[in-house]
Amino acid sequence: MLNNTYIHIPGVGKSLEQKIWAQGIRTWEEFLEMEDKISIPPARKARISEEIRKSSAHLAAKDCCFFSQCLPSAEHWRAYPLFSDSAAFFDIETTGLSQRMDKITVVGIYDGREVKSYIKDINLDDIVEEFSKYRLLVSFNGARFDLPFIKSEFPEIEFKQLHVDLMYPLRRIGYNGGLKNIEKLLGISRSEDTEGLTGFDAVRLWKQYERGDVEALDRLVEYNKEDIMNLKTIIELTYHKMVEKAQKT
Repeated sequence: MLNNTYIHIPGVGKSLEQKIWAQGIRTWEEFLEMEDKISIPPARKARISEEIRKSSAHLAAKDCCFFSQCLPSAEHWRAYPLFSDSAAFFDIETTGLSQRMDKITVVGIYDGREVKSYIKDINLDDIVEEFSKYRLLVSFNGARFDLPFIKSEFPEIEFKQLHVDLMYPLRRIGYNGGLKNIEKLLGISRSEDTEGLTGFDAVRLWKQYERGDVEALDRLVEYNKEDIMNLKTIIELTYHKMVEKAQKT
């Protein structure tokens, strides 16, 4: 949907974007091809065409930073299909909810093929390099929780790439509540070892591990792994509904 998006262009809001869509324009290429027939004031139409050419060049270069800066954060989901080949689904576990008092215990990153787990006092520092590899990040409630927590411990990570916080586009299409509730609504099941676990259990499992229970860490890592793998399943199951909702708004 990114190459049929206009709200990243200065001076274009959702109402004008809807007006463009209503005229049957499906891509930036079609806008340029049909420019003479589009019912928009000439000066504004010329500015949009100029910005489309600029956006097309940035998209061809897979310049995630350009779109991250000019596309409203609530609309970063639109970029997913065109940046999915460089996407990281991520989630963190912590010792509690306070960025000031608590610490990150586990960071899971899934690139759609392989899960990588980073653990406190083992290899957690490696996330600095790992996050830099991706053009698009996908989380659930990451804007309010995960990213601020990571920035607190690792201020050197800049996070300039696109970030899809699935919680918000999912709400817009009627999927409310936490991640586990949404998984159930979509028919996504958990393994027997992690079924029913919550964030509070993640804190408990880490404390058990600190007391010498290695199996507790294994279970915590598996819980985190399922979180991030399910994020990919969720966006792929619901993306078409996000598009439909946006086009009807």
